Amino acid sequence: MQSNPVPFSRPPTPPPHPLKIGWYGLGAMGYFMARNIATSRQSQGSTTPVLLYNRTVSKAQKLADQLGSSVAKVASGPVQLAAECDVIFTNLGDDAAVQSVYNEFAKALSENPTSKAKIFVETSTIYPSLAGDIDKLISGFVHCRFVASPVFGPPLAADAGNLVLAMSGDYRSKKMVAYLTVPGVGKKVIDLGGNIEKAPTIKLIGNGLIMGANELLAETLTLGEKSGIGADTMYSLVKDIMPAPGLIAYGDRMVNDRFDGSNGFAIDGGIKDSMHIRRLTAELNCPMPAVDIAHQRMITARSIHQEQKLAGTHKWDIIDWSALIAGSRVAAGMDPFDSNKNTRVIPDD
Repeated sequence: MQSNPVPFSRPPTPPPHPLKIGWYGLGAMGYFMARNIATSRQSQGSTTPVLLYNRTVSKAQKLADQLGSSVAKVASGPVQLAAECDVIFTNLGDDAAVQSVYNEFAKALSENPTSKAKIFVETSTIYPSLAGDIDKLISGFVHCRFVASPVFGPPLAADAGNLVLAMSGDYRSKKMVAYLTVPGVGKKVIDLGGNIEKAPTIKLIGNGLIMGANELLAETLTLGEKSGIGADTMYSLVKDIMPAPGLIAYGDRMVNDRFDGSNGFAIDGGIKDSMHIRRLTAELNCPMPAVDIAHQRMITARSIHQEQKLAGTHKWDIIDWSALIAGSRVAAGMDPFDSNKNTRVIPDD
């Protein structure tokens, strides 16, 4: 029997007034997530358009034009989101951006105190202590609550609405957010309780698992190629004996040199996450050596890519974190990004 994808009872229906949703951050993940919550709201009969904001305003305008003015509109900035919206989602690139945006929200709330309940939902990958700091900041304002809700899944999963959401914070707020996002943005919610730092923590541990698996996958494919078996043959074996969606997706990128980070998870984000995970393991005295190795592989891949950009020989402006296989290939004396140069045939005895 499949468990309920939303581990909360339904919030009161109908709400006291039509909910107004705001979304800040339309990057590789946020664009799809904002689009899906807007279309989901429309399908549920909402006539209130989602307010969109992004520092690069053209991204917000592009999505608003795609959805239509009855589904989404461009906000003038964080002040409008904080003033007009009941639930404000954020999806941003790093901790510094998250801190900056929530400082803007806090300034807006200080200058224009709210008289109705507001829920702020942070969906990025951040360090757990930052979630605690933001919770204190936002909860200091009357009627305001904060939910930490990082998501698991690549942009393709965000596009398809198949993300897994981890949530921690105020119970009633999580309940509201869960029923706004599942189905539509995600397929399942993992409830981590009231301690706001727990959702960001499971996100880092989960990313460490993916990172370590990608490192082992990269080593396996590289050894398969170097031995003359072939990376394609090893990839086929992986699909037969360990058919995990992540291994299949990232294995495809590695075998076929699909390292374009503009439609994947950029390696800078992977390195940022690995730094967070290593910090967490140090603070808890619980090492993850696979993450340490993956961290070094990603730095190697980024370094090679940056040198190629300086020389004008690069193929992609941004590389995906699956390009960590470049570190394994270089260590084995092979070309980092072009597997066609690495194909070897070792004759039978």
